[in-house]
Amino acid sequence: MRTLISPTGRAATARLRTLTVSGLAAAVALAVIPHSAAQGPVQAELTAAAFADPNWELPRFSWGDPNLEGTFTSRDMSGVQMERSPQYGTRESMTPEEFANRGRGGRGGGGLLGQRGGDEFEGRARLQLSALDSGETGTRTFGYTSYLIDPPDGRMPATVGRGGRGGGGGQANGPFYTMEDFSYYDRCITRGILGSIMPSLYGDAMRIVQSPTEVAISYEMLHDTRIIPLDGRPQADRGVRQHMGSSVGHFEGDTLVIETTNVTDEVGIGRYAVSPDVVLTERITRIDPEMINYVVTVDDPATYERPWTFRMTLTTQPDYEILEYSCHEGNFFVANALRAEKVYQERVADAVANGEPIPDRPGAGGAAGLSIYQAPSSEDAVNINTGE
Repeated sequence: MRTLISPTGRAATARLRTLTVSGLAAAVALAVIPHSAAQGPVQAELTAAAFADPNWELPRFSWGDPNLEGTFTSRDMSGVQMERSPQYGTRESMTPEEFANRGRGGRGGGGLLGQRGGDEFEGRARLQLSALDSGETGTRTFGYTSYLIDPPDGRMPATVGRGGRGGGGGQANGPFYTMEDFSYYDRCITRGILGSIMPSLYGDAMRIVQSPTEVAISYEMLHDTRIIPLDGRPQADRGVRQHMGSSVGHFEGDTLVIETTNVTDEVGIGRYAVSPDVVLTERITRIDPEMINYVVTVDDPATYERPWTFRMTLTTQPDYEILEYSCHEGNFFVANALRAEKVYQERVADAVANGEPIPDRPGAGGAAGLSIYQAPSSEDAVNINTGE
């Protein structure tokens, strides 16, 4: 964690920067709260150059556009939950005492994976990180109370329809009868626009490259790249549907605004479903040489009662770079899950034939030795294309 100390020893003057989001003034980075070294570490967002130094100017290209280039990751956001716990009310920022408790979770704030809220997920997240031996940790701890900043209570709006799928398509947890029962993530197809930058177990990087007429955004996990034109062209015809949609962009002051339509209903936002009619509006603003604010509004009347907006601050990490993501259908996961399902169905058939109770379906832990996370032995391997 980093500490902000005034060079003069005086408390920093509170300032607030806002960004208009869907007609609302939504805070994308909070006021610099008066702070002294005696109070201990300060929230990482309050150390951003744009808020610590009133004279800071973001870098620009020769053609005038703000320079947003770099490789960024959501790793430092892994301790922040998507929805806000009720005790915080409408507060977007923790108190110093609350933040001190979060800081005890270590760099990045404790590994809640950002996808879901509540203590009930912390133990599972830590177990997953331990099992996969992920060496990726954050270098800063943020004091945000949630990703969601609108509605003001930080809670997801009520749904009005089934919408599309969450979790990247498929059933994620099975049962696995065919390839379509696996998520698009398991099948190495895509994590979608927003799922691609949500904190996960590893590979949470995106790289931004700019020219006067386009912005390219590449994602480390599942190797998607979006080319976003800045020349004022309209969206693609509504009949053109893609998992990453159709995106066009423009600058509003120092902020890159990207509007995306034409998605499918097969890839959600993490565990949250969206319909094919959703409009995603991303706003990217550099607030520090090592930080960008990433604010997204999801407008989907077919699925939610009202639009909702969430904010992450993406950061650079020492020596972090995007590497080739050689995805091959979940390593052994897809083959083993189909193998386990085949063996289970054989056991069910035997039980029915013998008048015995139907056996319990084995879980991911591998009941009765049907682990789906280990390499199958040569004698019981299954061809995932033929099922034999």
